[in-house]
Amino acid sequence: MGSKARKAFGCGCGTILAIVTVIACVGWTLSLLNGPNPIRTLQPVPDNVPPAGGVEVPLIDVQAPGRTSAKLKFWAEPLSADTGISIAALQAYGNAELIAAQSWPNCHLRWNTLAGLGQVETRHGTYSGKIFGGSKIDADGNVAPPIIGVPLDGSPGFAKIADTDGGALDGDTEHDRAVGPMQFIPESWKRYGRDANGDGKADPHNIDDAAVSAANLLCDHDRDLATPQGWTAAVRSYNQSDKYLRDVRDAAAAYALRQPAS
Repeated sequence: MGSKARKAFGCGCGTILAIVTVIACVGWTLSLLNGPNPIRTLQPVPDNVPPAGGVEVPLIDVQAPGRTSAKLKFWAEPLSADTGISIAALQAYGNAELIAAQSWPNCHLRWNTLAGLGQVETRHGTYSGKIFGGSKIDADGNVAPPIIGVPLDGSPGFAKIADTDGGALDGDTEHDRAVGPMQFIPESWKRYGRDANGDGKADPHNIDDAAVSAANLLCDHDRDLATPQGWTAAVRSYNQSDKYLRDVRDAAAAYALRQPAS
């Protein structure tokens, strides 16, 4: 190889190396800005059932008018930095725990169990099923664009549920679909849906309403989620899969440790 050829080859390698270095630095910077510290050492996640409860939710007046979850912002902000859950979602989960404690005092539901469900179902209202451009929770707690599941038409791995609401919630007049950040099917929403943001209507696409409605479902049948049997039965009322149960447990246990779910 001639000297000119060697010089050109060397410059090419240097350019490639520089590009790779820049990309790596940009990726590192973005990871620091948009997520938990990549060099953070995470604690092992216990497999206890029920999982340990998360950090205590401070008492607020959940009977006050308006969106009471907003009063938990001071609590949610540092927790969001530790867990990677959005502030809006944490506010909703904490608000739902307090409402559940008043409405179903024997249920003993903790916010991190709701967060475990939210993580598995829609990544806390951010998963839309699209490769690019997921959903987000806006300033009012509404998930946009709305998260609509696949048609429950009996395809492999899915139940077959004919339309029950004329497409009012899911836009499908042939089959029901799960909707919103906590993925309610219309029939279940009709039974368990509750208003939690003070606007007078139960909306499955609003994270506050969805979280307290999930609490309503979990606490049904006088379940005590402080017991292994009650917690297991509650999560199975959402999904019968053993893997689903483990995934929710592991996410809830991770949040109890104030760290992201894997």
